[in-house]
Amino acid sequence: MTTAQEIMHPGAQCVTEHESLATAAKLMRDRGVGALPICGENDRLLGIITDRDIVVKCIAAGLDPSATTAGEMAEGRPLTIEGEDDIEQVLRVMEQHRVRRLPVIDHPGHKLIGMISEADVARHMPQARVAEFVSAICAEDEE
Repeated sequence: MTTAQEIMHPGAQCVTEHESLATAAKLMRDRGVGALPICGENDRLLGIITDRDIVVKCIAAGLDPSATTAGEMAEGRPLTIEGEDDIEQVLRVMEQHRVRRLPVIDHPGHKLIGMISEADVARHMPQARVAEFVSAICAEDEE
């Protein structure tokens, strides 16, 4: 059984809720990623900020990315997966909620230990299952 922890990108770096979106964008650039977890006090996961969020919800809305914080962009309760969950559970969560990235937490500490992306899934699943997965998460985009 392959677990979330085995396929995840370990060592996900958080942007704090008080850091600006400009800082988040630079961190994304420097790390070569398109999303960052947003963490609050005690490294508690508050959400995820994507490069698209910065463009659409900040810049296109006329906000200043140097004055807008990551915490202001955190919406709702973030979806997570536990490190010991199997890959089929990872796929079910990502497909059901049509998300391309999923934070991985340890249990029982609920501390962020990594992130799973579409690319991580693609590297560890048979090609037919990857095609089914991509079709499921992109279905809403096509409507």
